[in-house]
Amino acid sequence: MRVMGVDPGLTRCGVGVVDGSPGKPLRLVHVTVVRTSPDDEIAARLLGIETGIEALMEEFRPDAVAVERVFSQHNVRTVMGTAQAAGVAMLIAARRGLPVAMHTPSEAKAAVTGNGRADKAQVTKMVTRLLRLDAAPKPADAADALALAICHVWRGGAQARIAAARTRTRGVGL
Repeated sequence: MRVMGVDPGLTRCGVGVVDGSPGKPLRLVHVTVVRTSPDDEIAARLLGIETGIEALMEEFRPDAVAVERVFSQHNVRTVMGTAQAAGVAMLIAARRGLPVAMHTPSEAKAAVTGNGRADKAQVTKMVTRLLRLDAAPKPADAADALALAICHVWRGGAQARIAAARTRTRGVGL
């Protein structure tokens, strides 16, 4: 399974693509950060994110997209921009008919480190180790995107099977 992880942000939107399946070694396909200028209007920034992610989806053709679930922060402007960038990524995936999963930062951290409260350095270290990379992905947004992709490879398949089983059992007299 090829998963594209997206760590949404208006200035830096991390995008990581990983191949793998539960119980098998993971392989890094690509990692990058789509950047926009904070001096640009919000619409232009969202267009820049859309253009960058669209090109990456076209080039790497993921089977699924994992996006960080936006959580409440104290800075409403930061939350809004992050949510808007996440929406752009989900829209592009939906347009292509790709399944989209949302994982919280704690879920991604727990998946790669075993600790949902791990700091960025721990996440980066484990992503580097799990993907057998010579150097850590930088900046942290890139490592976070890879952690989301890894989380989905390991947990997404099980979640999809559970959802499919629920769908099959609806309407069945149990």
